[in-house]
Amino acid sequence: MTKKSTAVVVLGQKSIPIAKKIISVIPQARLYGLAGRTTDVDITFTEFGNTLRELFASGVPIIGICATGILIRTLAPMLSNKRFEPPIIAVAEDGSAVVPLLGGLNGVNDLARQISAALDVKPAITTTGDIRFGIALEDPPSGYFLANPEDAKTFMSDLLAGNSVKINGNASWLEDSLLPLDQNAERVIVITENKILPNTSLLNTLIYHPKTLAIGVGNAWTQVNDEIINQDITSQDITSQTLKNQSLIKEMLEEANLVWESIAGIFASEVDAANPKIQALAIALNLPIRFFTKNELNVVMSQNNIQDMATATALKATSGQLITQKQISDSNLNSNLNSNLDLNFAIAKATLPLDIDTIGKPRGRLAIIGTGPGSSNWMSPEVKEILSSATDFVGYSTYINLVSDFTKGKKIHESDNREEIARAKKALELATEGRFVVVVSSGDPGIYAMAAAVFEVLDTERLPQWQGIDIQVAPGISAMQAAAARIGAPLGHDFCTISLSDILKPWSIIEQRIMAGAQGDFVIAFYNPVSKQRTWQLLQTKDILLRHRSPETPVIIARNVGRSGESITVCTLSELSVDAVDMRCLVLVGSSQTRIVPKLDGKVWVYTPRRYDNCIS
Repeated sequence: MTKKSTAVVVLGQKSIPIAKKIISVIPQARLYGLAGRTTDVDITFTEFGNTLRELFASGVPIIGICATGILIRTLAPMLSNKRFEPPIIAVAEDGSAVVPLLGGLNGVNDLARQISAALDVKPAITTTGDIRFGIALEDPPSGYFLANPEDAKTFMSDLLAGNSVKINGNASWLEDSLLPLDQNAERVIVITENKILPNTSLLNTLIYHPKTLAIGVGNAWTQVNDEIINQDITSQDITSQTLKNQSLIKEMLEEANLVWESIAGIFASEVDAANPKIQALAIALNLPIRFFTKNELNVVMSQNNIQDMATATALKATSGQLITQKQISDSNLNSNLNSNLDLNFAIAKATLPLDIDTIGKPRGRLAIIGTGPGSSNWMSPEVKEILSSATDFVGYSTYINLVSDFTKGKKIHESDNREEIARAKKALELATEGRFVVVVSSGDPGIYAMAAAVFEVLDTERLPQWQGIDIQVAPGISAMQAAAARIGAPLGHDFCTISLSDILKPWSIIEQRIMAGAQGDFVIAFYNPVSKQRTWQLLQTKDILLRHRSPETPVIIARNVGRSGESITVCTLSELSVDAVDMRCLVLVGSSQTRIVPKLDGKVWVYTPRRYDNCIS
């Protein structure tokens, strides 16, 4: 369960300094700038109205550094239910005014105060209850859920009319406000994790449920064996078990007279971080999930003389009182090894609402991404979203520089280009700490790049703490695709790729593959064609190809495609010269079918027909 990143929207370059002040106090805020009028922004847009309406519909908080009128007119047709409106704030271009417009039930006034403090101005808050009592009863702070919001407006009106209120329960945000408190008042605010019984009078009462409950989860099988077991569990098994687990948790809550709204999250051992049953349950319940290390849980088990992992995680999360638990019996476990589908559960209660971001750690994430050849226009939306959300960047400095727009405020871990294995280990180690790590490759990460290095380390070392990491590979446009697109369609028929670097494989293998590609009449994309210390391989490659290809075979030399200094050169195989190639180049050699099409400007297109006319024997 993730929070929506705030969008700070600017229409001109003059607004950028104010926008950056605002972003400095709002974690993970993203700067949106009008294309052609702004630079140094996270995301550019061309249509202001459509962009704002899409953000609003997605529930994204919006801070527009512009006139209030343009925000109102843009979003007015979308207004329907105030309970679901995200915060909308207008900020003057010079930072002299901060005006909360929408989202009164979703924290807009608190956000306005936060922005105003950064700009050293007073927010233009107009909510009567907020002005008089410094509080909005309909919009409780994080950690509290208002059970009867339909009564809040009348309740606040009564207080504004002179009535007093008493508080039953523990809520410092209410006690520290300017509410007219009186222990003999008829109007009551109740803070409780318990269900209010149907026959209880709710007249003149507001009920808040604090998020003080933790659901501890333990895998019955891994508890007994203290190791990760590879299981053949189908999606149907997981779906069935998730429904069963939901029913079990509901039963536990009902037996203890507790409400769903007071559950702060699900907690488990890091050993179970990759457990699909636990992940599916968290998604089904729409609850965040956090993990504790084995050492942390061992301390809790020792102190409380318990063996149940679910109970240990619930107690560790709350430092409080165990309410209830459900445990699979050992006899049932041992009678059927497939019973490892079952989970044990425990519920514990803290004295105050739990701040999920300060307890345990999230499941570590590792994304291996491809930037494409270098131009941000060629990065996929998926890659940009990953880059925006990541906490740590790992990679060769040249490649990290390609995504510098996304690295502000993030942790950078640079290394030499040849240290792929060390880089992969570093990324995995960071992810085990609960970080969201991105390994940056140019082109596509799965083609002569870091994805294979990460999986090689996973395969060879097989450390248990790495098994819980959520690993994702996000593709990028490869160098051969980019080069081909610049010159036409040379990869229009069968092709292969060969790296001429002999650092990780002997030249004898490379030579065999060149021969096979030449004999098979493939279009061949040659990566790493030469370096300062290595030039003879390209010459030998040319000699091998000329045994099977016409000297007139088209050859494309693509340098720095998508980056500064880009150039595309077309020559014939006989004209190919080592002096024209360096490590920034990709060399594409056509097949017997590859054709050159002249252009009116004297340049050419190169393509390989989809039909093969002259089959080789």
